Amino acid sequence: MLTSNEKQVVFYQKIGELFYAIAAADKVVREQEYKALKKLVQAEWTSIDDYKDEFNTDAVFQMEIVFEWFEYEQMDADDCFESFKEYFQENRKLFTEKRRQLIWKTANKIAASFSGKNKSELIMLTKLLSVLQEDTV
Repeated sequence: MLTSNEKQVVFYQKIGELFYAIAAADKVVREQEYKALKKLVQAEWTSIDDYKDEFNTDAVFQMEIVFEWFEYEQMDADDCFESFKEYFQENRKLFTEKRRQLIWKTANKIAASFSGKNKSELIMLTKLLSVLQEDTV
């Protein structure tokens, strides 16, 4: 059984996987997309909660770590999105309204960070919006 902190670390890892999927939707991850993620992690995500990873570092930084690792491994964007979607459906209680809004904001900023949103990113964002709106009506 995972502790509360461990659950939050996995949560942020899955969010990092999602943000990688958004950036990689067009098969190319650009430096501006990663910089957009880092900027929002620093500006907004770090103040959302106080969960720590096993190194006593803010758990939100798991998003950046996973994003970088998946980029290095050149993971498939659609597979990453589906993995996030399954996690979301199995862990809905972790996705508060505040977190959903911040996920949406961050995904949009990543997609728009390099020459605006392209068709692949728009499709991925539409799928994300559909997932985030589950159970909110």
